[in-house]
Amino acid sequence: MVIEGKIYENLKEMVSPDHSILVVWDVQNALVNGIFNRDQFVSSLKKLIAEARHYHIPILYTKITPLPFEYESGFRLYSSMKRYGVSDPKKISFMKPGSPESEIYADLAPDASDMVVNKNTADIFIGTNVELMLRNAHIDTVIFTGIATEFGIESSARSAGNRGFYPVVVEDCVSSSNREMHEAALKVLKTQAIVAHSEEIINTWK
Repeated sequence: MVIEGKIYENLKEMVSPDHSILVVWDVQNALVNGIFNRDQFVSSLKKLIAEARHYHIPILYTKITPLPFEYESGFRLYSSMKRYGVSDPKKISFMKPGSPESEIYADLAPDASDMVVNKNTADIFIGTNVELMLRNAHIDTVIFTGIATEFGIESSARSAGNRGFYPVVVEDCVSSSNREMHEAALKVLKTQAIVAHSEEIINTWK
């Protein structure tokens, strides 16, 4: 039962195709090739994407697209220097637009009808028009998949909930290069969002 048209009480109501969108977060070559469970992740996500298309659920892909060096924040440069072990921030070349590493993984590639949003933070709403797009399309539920669980997925799911959307994280369709961090993030997300297996979601669509 839906109370006053807004409060969804179970997973079937939450992920109904008429008010949901599937987000495929940063499934770019460099990230997919570095996760701990690539084959399982790709297989599960590929099936979920196919089912979403079958039920005419809109799909939004994101791509890490760094800002030019002179427009990037000091903190983000500092974080990248630590992550990649470099002392000169100008040597950071992660996800350079047009590079093979920045392209979306072929087995998970978008169709012509899917949306692709370039962004440069770990929050789907910062620096993008995504919130406006979702409001205009009368979307209530954002279903999150992609990489990495402890970065963009957790950050964006929390942000979605703070904005009044239902954040649903698909536990077998998110991943990370660090299994321990992935599992810890899922544990936290279970207290902050709705976490479900892809088969549970597909079964509600049927």
